[in-house]
Amino acid sequence: MRLARIATPEGRVVLARIEDDKAVPLATEAEGPTADVLREALAGGVDLTSTAAAPLVLDDCTLLSPVRNPSKVLAIGLNYADHARESGLEPPKAPVTFVKTNNSIAGPGEPIRWRGTDSAEVDYEAELAVVIGTRATNVSVDDALGHVLGYTCCNDVSARDAQFADGQWIRGKSFDTFCPLGPWIVTADEIPDPQALDIRCRVNGETLQDSTTAEMIFGVAEIISYLSQYLTLEPGDVIATGTPVGVGFARDPQVFLGDGDVVEIEVEGIGVLTNPVEVAS
Repeated sequence: MRLARIATPEGRVVLARIEDDKAVPLATEAEGPTADVLREALAGGVDLTSTAAAPLVLDDCTLLSPVRNPSKVLAIGLNYADHARESGLEPPKAPVTFVKTNNSIAGPGEPIRWRGTDSAEVDYEAELAVVIGTRATNVSVDDALGHVLGYTCCNDVSARDAQFADGQWIRGKSFDTFCPLGPWIVTADEIPDPQALDIRCRVNGETLQDSTTAEMIFGVAEIISYLSQYLTLEPGDVIATGTPVGVGFARDPQVFLGDGDVVEIEVEGIGVLTNPVEVAS
């Protein structure tokens, strides 16, 4: 099934199950800056298959980021063999882990925004994102996928000048709006093999990344198991699993995002996440 956070015509934010051109409300988001209806629904055991509420017309609603305030957004760097080759770097021996802060989360159609004075080298990164469904701590590789609620598209937007200047990645990866997610979560039962998905990025209609999750150095199950040895993964947590070949800083000539661009992230079996770009002076 497809699960989405949507704004209804009346202004409510709800978790809904998407069925063709309809949205079936499942739970309403609480008020307040820390609310997250997906996290709340998972914690409360909401029946995601419920048909109790009257369906809404999807076109009358606004798709939002599938999660709003997870307990954490984790990401894996240099996790595609083809990307490691284009970067001229040796593949890592263990997952390279960093954090994207929650302020970076953006939804479908929401502009990726920054000031030109803050970065002149903002890059796109198409990624498969994992959404955790049940608490995972010290889990085995064999059991790891059982903790997955589903998958969504992610754009791990990166200010390369900030990233490389700092020597660590949090600032360059965590500008406001630098983690678009969406357009919805496709539950794990519909994606039995997350290592067999085509993944692409298009900027202004031009395909700049075109690969497959089979190129991952560490697969989804390995990543979940690895992270769970050191930190507890909570329901609603997001893990961005790395990007394939074709990122802007590694191209010749380099390609960076600019005002007026439109970025599309497409993952097979999930859909297309589209975001315009707005650069302020």
